[in-house]
Amino acid sequence: MRESTSGDPEPRFTLLGPVRAWRGGEPLPTGSPNQRALLVALLLREGRTATTAELIDSLWGDKPPSSALAVVRTYASRLRKILVPGILVSESGGYSMRALPRDAVDLWVVRDLTEEAERARAAGDPGRARDTLDRALALWDGEALAGVPGPYAEAQRTRLEEWRLQLLESRLDLDLEQGRHAEAVAELTALTSAHPLRERFRELLMLALYRSGRQAEALAVYADTRRLLRDELGVDPRPGLSDLQQRILQADPALAEPSTPVAGPAAVPVVPAQLPAAVPDFTGRTAFVEELSDVLASGEGKVMAVSSLTGIGGVGKTALAVQVAHRASDAFPDGQLYADLQGAGRHPAEPVTVLGSFLRALGTPDAAVPDSAEERAALYRSLLRGRRVLVVLDNARDAAQVRPLLPGAPGCAAVVTSRVRMLDLAGAHLVDLDVMSPQEALALFTRIVGEERVRAEREAAMEMVAACGYLPLAIRIAAARLAARRTWTVSVLAAKLADERRRLDELQAGDLAVKATFELAYGQLEPAQARAFRLLGLADGPDISLAAAAAVLDLPAEYAEDLLESLVDAHLLASAAPGRYRFHDLVRLFARACAERDEGPAEREASLARLLDFHLATATRAYAVERPGDRLVEHLHGAGRPGLSFTGAREAQDWLYAEAGSLLSVVRQSARPPLLGRAVDTLWAALDLSEGSGARAYEETALALCDAARAAGDRRAEARALVTVAHAHVISGRFEEADGAAARAVELSTGTDPLTTAWARYRRGVIAQYQRRLADGDGYLAQAADGFRACGDRPGEAMALSLLSRLRMAAGRPDEAVRLARQGMEMYDAMGHALRGANARYALALASAATGEPAAALRLLGEALEVFRGGRQLFWQSMTHYRMAEIHLAQDAPAAAAASAEAALIPLDEVGGDVWRANALTLLGRALDRLGQSGRAESCWREALTLYEGLGADEARDLRELLHEGAASASAS
Repeated sequence: MRESTSGDPEPRFTLLGPVRAWRGGEPLPTGSPNQRALLVALLLREGRTATTAELIDSLWGDKPPSSALAVVRTYASRLRKILVPGILVSESGGYSMRALPRDAVDLWVVRDLTEEAERARAAGDPGRARDTLDRALALWDGEALAGVPGPYAEAQRTRLEEWRLQLLESRLDLDLEQGRHAEAVAELTALTSAHPLRERFRELLMLALYRSGRQAEALAVYADTRRLLRDELGVDPRPGLSDLQQRILQADPALAEPSTPVAGPAAVPVVPAQLPAAVPDFTGRTAFVEELSDVLASGEGKVMAVSSLTGIGGVGKTALAVQVAHRASDAFPDGQLYADLQGAGRHPAEPVTVLGSFLRALGTPDAAVPDSAEERAALYRSLLRGRRVLVVLDNARDAAQVRPLLPGAPGCAAVVTSRVRMLDLAGAHLVDLDVMSPQEALALFTRIVGEERVRAEREAAMEMVAACGYLPLAIRIAAARLAARRTWTVSVLAAKLADERRRLDELQAGDLAVKATFELAYGQLEPAQARAFRLLGLADGPDISLAAAAAVLDLPAEYAEDLLESLVDAHLLASAAPGRYRFHDLVRLFARACAERDEGPAEREASLARLLDFHLATATRAYAVERPGDRLVEHLHGAGRPGLSFTGAREAQDWLYAEAGSLLSVVRQSARPPLLGRAVDTLWAALDLSEGSGARAYEETALALCDAARAAGDRRAEARALVTVAHAHVISGRFEEADGAAARAVELSTGTDPLTTAWARYRRGVIAQYQRRLADGDGYLAQAADGFRACGDRPGEAMALSLLSRLRMAAGRPDEAVRLARQGMEMYDAMGHALRGANARYALALASAATGEPAAALRLLGEALEVFRGGRQLFWQSMTHYRMAEIHLAQDAPAAAAASAEAALIPLDEVGGDVWRANALTLLGRALDRLGQSGRAESCWREALTLYEGLGADEARDLRELLHEGAASASAS
């Protein structure tokens, strides 16, 4: 806390809400409303003097009391007593607030944050600009100057509210610029309802809907806006809104993507110069060029600037270094030196040899070049003193090779490229160069092949650069092959590269070859490093954790980490995050080829089995932590090695969702005997993934395992796989297929696998409930509850009772429904089942709503929603928002209903399920219709109708009638 010159803490004030004052964390009495009005008038003048006449006018306008002057003086005297001396001063017949720091008033802080956001946006950092505006908006605490009387306060209140809305518009504009379209739709829907005549919000809503793939709704917003403006104001929408409508109708590509900056031309090099020619078709890397150029410029006349560029072979380190060196050459008029240190080969260049060539380039006669490396280095540094020279050291092996070659003189700079991270190169600015972005990769390919050929086959071109892993060397090779074969189409080459086993062989042209580049790095590995590289390449998946990698290698985690980090330093492996590693796609293919060449079949199979066992053991423990008392874990296969342990459900969930991609990949990879049974059980233990962002991948994996089990004749594995298939189909809204899978699972497991039978019958009950086959569902669930009870599985029994509650409610037996839902919830709570307890609260909420207790229902749904969010259960988040929207609409709160319905749609973008999306759109349309936004409501209903018709759902008939009624009503009006 800053102190004043008197030693007292300085006061702080808030104006963006109720007017308050603090000093040292203690609130200060600000007096009566009129006294607060005086304080506001002085603070908003920001140190300028306000005359007593101005203050009187601020408080009372043209009708001041006769004692107004005395009252103002009294208020000023009272404020002076509570403030630090020297803050409120009287001068020139008036008063002013002086000596306040910039952060003393929340309004001033907002202004500074707004300026900071503008600078960030101008600098090309929209993420920081957006976060800064969010911080500014968070300082509002309701209505500004709340409860302060007087004409001045009223005018300022209006101004500050307009300012807030403008900041909100800017922040939402940045949201859209960063691709947060789905999240913005819900907020903008509420804002257009609260500010129906504010056209900028309508414009942003149209753009958010369009970028979310909801073109019809976007156009409906325009139609609603035009009708509203004509009815209320008798005017048409402003040109910006009309132009946006036309661009949406024309599917203007500029609406979908922001423009990308174009790199400036390279600077002309200055003699003497040893720099290689810059690549004529150098593409992209704009941010890196700017970053490295800034670092080189920072050393001018001050210190030696050293930049170290590292990256995988073929990523374009040399091309970037040379490009930057040419661009910066004007800053180094005394010359540019270049040396290829051949660090990736078997015979790297000796520093003494390179120093000799540098000395001769700097004008030293052969006879004057010393013999020893130390003397050459000393003479080299002496010659560079007082000069401005740029040194490019390409393809370095390590820091020891580089150190003697650094200039060491102020005003000079060096750029070093290497395949290894030079963490021990003191003072270096380290840059890790990754592969190109898809847009940069396509641009490079286009520059080599020609725009006409790419334009004709853009999709094939995107597939081709993706097959190249966006690696510049691979793209150049592929493009060169295509450019040399005028009869080939892009599709022909893309098809050749689609075969992973042949891909590396296809990526060679002349003396350029991706495989040869990787072989150089592989040949430098120690035996333990090479083994780790080979075996890790066998595992599918986007990345791998340290613990999983240790299982593959059959090594302690500490030793495995050392090996993995050494591969990261060699740029044969990337560290995606602390403790997580990933291969570049082409490097993985090379590693697998090395494994097939250098490892025996038994060791390859054993490494994958160890990886599967690790995931089975850890997923089983995660399941057990989240579901204490659940007997499923006792019926799964035992793992051949231990997994991780967890201290609580949150830690278990964190692991499961972090490992989702890797776990599902190894399960798919293991869909064959003898690993099949363990793979199926691993998938079942990871059941939570079916309700989160990995729902589609989970469903595909379950289907693959089911097919594999059927082909292998493994009835037990097939039955268990079918249970996961049935659940996944329910999540995606495919009820008929789900019921068929569950029925087959009952048939296969009855008499041999009782817990699987109970689960399969429970799934049939779930499906019957959604299909409104109440009697069937009641029977299935009663059987499931008996089966779970017979297995001693109380969580399963509670699960069946909670769902049975919903069936009894649908059957018109509300008292039983409430009793069963409460019984299930109490059983879950007693066992400490937070996640499934949330499902029980969901069921009890539905029963409460149906029995006339909407407040209790919303409270229960709110409790469930918090748990679902914490558990990443996107499907249940969507369902909970949907039920909240139903209750809000029944309570005649259409704005709240629309917000909840919008929130229900967002998770479905990841989870899928046309029936759930159609339901949410139908409900959203009803809420919007109540809000008077009939055009957008109709658009929602038409989209829902298309989905229902595609499903052959009965709801399509009801929706057609609803649309017909809306059309009749519109024509009548």
